[in-house]
Amino acid sequence: MKLVSWNVNGLRAVIRNGLFDFVSEAHPDVLLLQETRAAPEDVDLSPIDDEYRAHWACAQKKGYSGTLTLTRSEPLSANTGIGVAKHDKEGRVVTLEYPEFYVVNVYTPNARRELLRLDYRQLWDKAFLRYLRGLEKSKPVAFGGDLNVAHTEIDLANPKSNQKNAGFTPEERAGFDKLVKAGFIDTFREFEPGPDHYTWWTYRSDARARNIGWRLDYWCISQRLRPRLRNAAILAEVMGSDHCPVEIELDDS
Repeated sequence: MKLVSWNVNGLRAVIRNGLFDFVSEAHPDVLLLQETRAAPEDVDLSPIDDEYRAHWACAQKKGYSGTLTLTRSEPLSANTGIGVAKHDKEGRVVTLEYPEFYVVNVYTPNARRELLRLDYRQLWDKAFLRYLRGLEKSKPVAFGGDLNVAHTEIDLANPKSNQKNAGFTPEERAGFDKLVKAGFIDTFREFEPGPDHYTWWTYRSDARARNIGWRLDYWCISQRLRPRLRNAAILAEVMGSDHCPVEIELDDS
């Protein structure tokens, strides 16, 4: 089973930039998209309608945030949000239930410049972890998306100059630590322990060509899914957004 996640930085833009070609070539079983900034009536998904079903979570604020999960096989159920109204109005989570595990699409809030939203971000981190733990009571979880944090110093090109910037504050990194302590595995680090692997690059200063980036996008899985994890990869060659896709492959049970 191939699972792919991608912050598209605007669904309409990435469709113009070749999303359907990517879907045709990668052929994921499940595709998680974040920062869609669109509603179903805003886009034409007909080129993939025959093969994929769309599961949307849209923000109340038009043109903001949003997640979309595309799936080839019908899940047992599909739900949006984490059951907390103040968080769910931003359309940040879609959960699919399959017979043996859950797949969660998540777009974690950004702490923003001058850390104006850091307090809210910490509330989100706690609520999202509670949500994951609740799911795990019934079956394992694989969650993917833009977590808006570089976990360790090797997860961004310039850690020393970013200690107090959104995405690399001690508070945000501690939130990721708690996911790990709760038993969730950062799948990419199971295969690649080294630096210089990133999933987001600013559009400024030719950063992507120079590989001056951050690893903000992840697939994490419950410990019980580790025996099925075949591969985890960053698809840095895929263009169309300031983020690139990340993928994992799970063996059938």
